[in-house]
Amino acid sequence: MGLVNAVRWAPYLLFGLVAGVLVDRCRRKPMMVAMDLGRAVLLGAIPLLYALDGLSITALCLCVFAFGVLCLFFEAANQSYVPRLVPKELLNSGYARLEQANAAAGSTGPLIAGVLIRFIGAPLAVLVDAASYLVSGLLLASVKAHDPVPDPGARRSLGGELREGVAWVYRHRTLASIALTSHAMLLFNTVVSTVFVVFALHELKIGAFGLGVTYACAGAGGILGGALSARVVRRLDVGATLIVFRVVAAVGWLPLVVAARGAWALPAVSLAFFVVSLAISVESPVEMSYRQSVTPDRLRGRMNATIRSFNWGMVAVGAPLGGLLADQVGYRFALGVGLCGAVAQALALAVSPTRDARAADEGEDELEPVAHA
Repeated sequence: MGLVNAVRWAPYLLFGLVAGVLVDRCRRKPMMVAMDLGRAVLLGAIPLLYALDGLSITALCLCVFAFGVLCLFFEAANQSYVPRLVPKELLNSGYARLEQANAAAGSTGPLIAGVLIRFIGAPLAVLVDAASYLVSGLLLASVKAHDPVPDPGARRSLGGELREGVAWVYRHRTLASIALTSHAMLLFNTVVSTVFVVFALHELKIGAFGLGVTYACAGAGGILGGALSARVVRRLDVGATLIVFRVVAAVGWLPLVVAARGAWALPAVSLAFFVVSLAISVESPVEMSYRQSVTPDRLRGRMNATIRSFNWGMVAVGAPLGGLLADQVGYRFALGVGLCGAVAQALALAVSPTRDARAADEGEDELEPVAHA
């Protein structure tokens, strides 16, 4: 399982920055449709190999690695395509709806998978998943939106375009602090989430049912947060919303860290996951819409791929780090490190230039200095 999960996320570390350059060189919708159809084929190959008695761990890892590559390109194009579907003033609402959809899918998907595996078996459950990507590709192909071909005359070398995308993110007045603290947040949240399952089952004894309740509360928090996001940013504006809800998301882990075995264990961990998911679902659409607003269209693929690649790189670091701390010192120590690190990145964001971020900010004004840097 560890090996299969590792190869799923490895493409983000290996090809993430290159994917951003290639996405900026292509029309986004055809790329998304192609990636969905490719993912349907790859997942469909898994039950076929199983039926032919040819499904080894090596074959499975190859399929999952290729699947991860297609996910990488799809997500870079997907995040950059939304600004072409809705006007700037509705970007936050658009990303909030996507956040709600992800929260609903994240909470109901495992339940549906469990039912399918129980009644039709794991191979056919994977086949159903493959069919879902086919449906997604066909639905995307029906979307009518302006999707121009990027100007080929603006292309430079692959390395030059890659460096331009990285420079845009990490030399930008407000994007740099948003990106760096986002990487730290993913690192420390992964430390907590990695240790949580073993801690909850072995130390708190909440059982499989308790885990299900906890994740359901996280899903409910995500849906509610997405519904509140647009209202909150209209009241607080971008900078204050990001800072306040980063702090709430960090402190939200406290009930989990101090939870003790007994009747209050399940309410405590459920509250933690509800609060953290709610805060992230308020903050995340605001961050996403702001990133698109301040970035010129020709740089959006590289910007999104750069931030997402390093984010998932932090996940790859945080998971073994959390396990190591839990093994060598203890569960609560590892959870405490995750909590303290999450609070530290939120406070760092609070004193950064991001506190001055506004919904009215535009990206074209800062394009020239970064391009020359």
